[in-house]
Amino acid sequence: MKLSNGTEVIAKPYREEDAEEIVRLIHRNFREVNVKDYGEKAVDALLTTHDVNWFKSVAEYAHVYVFWKEDKIVGVGSISGFWGSLTESILLTVFVLPDFHGQGIGSYIIHTLESDELFLRAERIEIPSSITAVDFYRKKGYEYKNGIKELDEEQHYRLEKFRSICN
Repeated sequence: MKLSNGTEVIAKPYREEDAEEIVRLIHRNFREVNVKDYGEKAVDALLTTHDVNWFKSVAEYAHVYVFWKEDKIVGVGSISGFWGSLTESILLTVFVLPDFHGQGIGSYIIHTLESDELFLRAERIEIPSSITAVDFYRKKGYEYKNGIKELDEEQHYRLEKFRSICN
């Protein structure tokens, strides 16, 4: 995928050696972007729970894609089956390096995840969205789960998209 300035961004499968840089990217989003909606106390709590071991555990059950601009990780996204379901999936850990917000990388991440076999087999796809990202996901066709526009106990909006599966 080419950015508006002509720079190419490439999606690659996750490698364990990428985990630390990915977690730094996620932490930057928490500190620089999500803090505006959640406050410093909530972000501090996220920083302690979302560490390298947490990310490696996600990578054990999810398909994780890493987005590179030359030799720098600029985005990450993952998809997993939803609680073991064969007909439902969930998008997780969708983040773009703050320096690259608004350049199309988030859309490229969603496109990549929606091309994954776990998306293509699913009838319903859910995403726990931060307050910050809810409008972005809604533009991608995700709507409030069961029409309910309220934050859950994790302070996420639950969004979903339905696909019709043709035989």
